[in-house]
Amino acid sequence: MVRRAARVAVIVGLVLAVINHGDSLVHADADLATVMKIVLTFFVPYSVSTYSSVLAIREFGASPGTGSHDTA
Repeated sequence: MVRRAARVAVIVGLVLAVINHGDSLVHADADLATVMKIVLTFFVPYSVSTYSSVLAIREFGASPGTGSHDTA
């Protein structure tokens, strides 16, 4: 679950960071506030992915990593 959330965070966070802060990154003029915004840009998709995975596990009653669903 954590590994999947990290992959989502890297991919989505990278896309969002380039869209939102690409100019600052290209010109290398990012200040501390911009760097903190970029860090948060990666944290948000990680949090959403983790949260949705936890909800799915609770809903289907499966243990993380087993891939099985409890139908009883």
